[in-house]
Amino acid sequence: MTKLSVNLNKVALLRNQRNIGIPSVLSAAATVIKAGAHGVTVHPRPDERHIRYRDAYELHDMLKEYPDTEFNIEGNPFTGKLMELLRDIRPDQATLVPDEPGQNTSDHGWDIKANAGRLRQVVNELKALGIRVSVFMDAAPGVERAAEVGVDRVELYTEPYAGAFRENKNLQQSIEQCAAAAGAAQDAGLGVNAGHDLNLNNLGKFLAGVKGVLEVSIGHALIAEALEMGLDKTVKAYLEILKAK
Repeated sequence: MTKLSVNLNKVALLRNQRNIGIPSVLSAAATVIKAGAHGVTVHPRPDERHIRYRDAYELHDMLKEYPDTEFNIEGNPFTGKLMELLRDIRPDQATLVPDEPGQNTSDHGWDIKANAGRLRQVVNELKALGIRVSVFMDAAPGVERAAEVGVDRVELYTEPYAGAFRENKNLQQSIEQCAAAAGAAQDAGLGVNAGHDLNLNNLGKFLAGVKGVLEVSIGHALIAEALEMGLDKTVKAYLEILKAK
């Protein structure tokens, strides 16, 4: 079964609009875990506009109460305090993402050829700390090159698929492209995660067409859907989709 990791960034974004501590990132984490989510994800950025570095430390402490829950920390290892954070916390997984400090959201994967040397150095350090390492990659030819820098997994950037689904345009082509990328990564010995704009409407079709996905990381859509359905029910709805695949 594909695992679900819930990205809590949007909870923090709403909290940061007022200085009164609600909604609570820790409470949201506890809710999704009790609802059955397999993990939680955070993606702190240097300006701390949503998840703050302090949140990651507090989640690390809280998750000691939930030893079966995976902690995934995303971010660019070459900006901000991400590497310091990873060294301190040693999460179950680090997902390295090539976003720039002022970027609104992640919108492309790594160019492995251009970044191989410095990525390899980071990956070696993180793996020596016992952290599973994934890199954010476009679902395109060449995804298997991530194996050259020693990572354990790739996370396929799924916004193009989500856009094709939303617009009902070139959908089958997009699914086949994602499936080919996943297959190439798996043939290179890499595990495959996926994330970005997956939601309750498009997740099932994605997993039906792209085999062997180990984990999906979902935040923006899940939190938006939870405004109508409630956080507990939304997580359980995702889990029903995952169980069906």
